[in-house]
Amino acid sequence: MQGFHDVVNWANGYLWGPPMLILLFGTHLFLTYRLRFIQKYVWKAIKLSVSKDRSGEGDVSQFGALTTALAATIGTGNIVGVATAVGLGGPGAVLWCWLTGVFGMATKYAEALLSVRYRVKTSDGTMLGGPMYALENGLNMKWLAVLFCIFTSIAAFGIGNMVQANSISVMLEETMGVSPYLSGGVMAVLTAVVILGGVKSIASVCEKLVPFMAVFYVFGCAIILGMNASYLPATISLIVESAFTPQAAGGGFVGASVMMAMRYGIARGLFSNESGLGSAPIVAAAAQTKNPVRQALVSMTGTFWDTVVVCAMTGLVLVSSVIENPAALNQLSGAALTKGAFAQIPVIGPIVLSVGLLTFVFSTILGWSYYGERAVEYLFGKRSITPYRVAWVIAVFLGSVTSLTLVWDLADAMNALMAIPNLVSLIALSGVIVADTKKYLWEEGGIEREAPEQYARNITKKG
Repeated sequence: MQGFHDVVNWANGYLWGPPMLILLFGTHLFLTYRLRFIQKYVWKAIKLSVSKDRSGEGDVSQFGALTTALAATIGTGNIVGVATAVGLGGPGAVLWCWLTGVFGMATKYAEALLSVRYRVKTSDGTMLGGPMYALENGLNMKWLAVLFCIFTSIAAFGIGNMVQANSISVMLEETMGVSPYLSGGVMAVLTAVVILGGVKSIASVCEKLVPFMAVFYVFGCAIILGMNASYLPATISLIVESAFTPQAAGGGFVGASVMMAMRYGIARGLFSNESGLGSAPIVAAAAQTKNPVRQALVSMTGTFWDTVVVCAMTGLVLVSSVIENPAALNQLSGAALTKGAFAQIPVIGPIVLSVGLLTFVFSTILGWSYYGERAVEYLFGKRSITPYRVAWVIAVFLGSVTSLTLVWDLADAMNALMAIPNLVSLIALSGVIVADTKKYLWEEGGIEREAPEQYARNITKKG
């Protein structure tokens, strides 16, 4: 087993090395250019995301699809991941993390557009979509679609299930002395109650949970930043300066080069917002929408909230706290830095961190359950759904009571392998993405148009 773990670590060194980061960030820049900086429509997109318009075919509302995607996306990466980036790459990593969110919005938009455009409908009326259907129906590359689903189904049990459950059980045991068997059992039961109802049940819970957890966490961070207000100018200056100039060790931070700031900031940003991985468009395909562009705009806001807002808030809290108290936080990284930074604020800090982690992690388990389910259904058909859900609930409990270093590393590798087929579809079908954007966004009245028959034909197969 140790030999296998060594092989996985070796593979991760290549899979998440400079080539992958360049490919992902390069795709963000390429699509931003081709879509004429689609990010400028973010306020229109936010308005659409809260619209009560339910016209068009689909299983859940546009808001339900968005909150389910956010449930899976907003997780430990927004809290612990940002701290890891700061600890290893210095304060400048916060800016690079933020920039991946800004440019990643174009990629998230493109993923969702293709997902809706090439989605299919089963005999019972359920909508299915995602990179696998774009690869199969748009590029006739079913073999690559199958590989994407294999990687997704494995990654889901790791990064979206067991490691998330483990982080909750460890935190509850360390802070409150709760047995992992108790927390794991409760979590497994709660997960079963939600996911056995399918996407409508998951979306219904996420519509209520995600806004609460996001507002609570951002409000808590705002209070902490208010208490650190005198340090904010220095914080912002240090973050920007460190992103472009080498930093010597001091002031509570390790020394870091510009390349280190870029590497860890971009890597953690991509890990957090998942733009380019191909996960979020799986649930975007279930949305009730008039045309692909409407849901693409709504999905784009997920990266905005996840990275441009939540990760940025976390980064400001961490860096300002280190500046305020360098002695206490010196040389800390990852979860230790996060815990130390939030602990600087009596009462409020630990509560924000604990509630944030609990809700972020549980919502991630719900969101990723849907991603994995759709991947398994693509591979084995509807008969696989019930066994999959049972296995998912069991994995939640097992993840709570076991050590998961290998599972985490294997999931990292699967995430990278997921991204490759998805990026192939985005680049190869970029002309389709631009053409639909022109028709439904850039032309007068396009956003309100119903999709023509070409989309209807795409969604009447798959019995």
